[in-house]
Formats: sequence, C-alpha cells, structure tokens
Amino acid sequence: MIAIIMEGVLFVALVAAGGALLYFVITTYTPVGRRLREVRNRKLIEQEADTHCPIHGTFREEEMVRLPSGDRVCPQCFKETVWQTR
Repeated sequence: MIAIIMEGVLFVALVAAGGALLYFVITTYTPVGRRLREVRNRKLIEQEADTHCPIHGTFREEEMVRLPSGDRVCPQCFKETVWQTR
C-alpha cells in the first residue's frame, strides 16, 4: 500500500518538476519570456512615473489624489489648485 502511495507522490512531483522546467525554459529562452519581462518592466516604470511629481518629488501611491478624469496629482499640487480656485 505504501508503495502505491509513494509512486503517486513521485509521479506528481515529476509532473510538477517538468512543468517548472518548461516554464523556466519558456520565460528564459523564448521571445515570449522577453515580452513578459518587457511588459513587467514597463508597468513598473509607468507606476513610478505616476507617483512622481516634477515639482514636489515622489509620493506613495496611497497619497496620490485621483481626479475625476483618472489622472493622478500629488497632494500638495491638489491643495495648491484647490486654494487658488477659492
């Protein structure tokens, strides 16, 4: 009985190792992997650009104010704009 259970466990481990090896090969040596890395890097760069104010510097994403248009503004710029319109 133990031999059957061990055989099942080893088969599942073999399938998992094969899947991990296939994923590694695809993401490392094919154009698909390069494209995935480029997309990931682009998202990181855009996220950093969205949280950086050229006047006041970088803020955390939670601190940024989202306008109704969907744009993000730093809290200090938002305060300055609100006070100027009053």
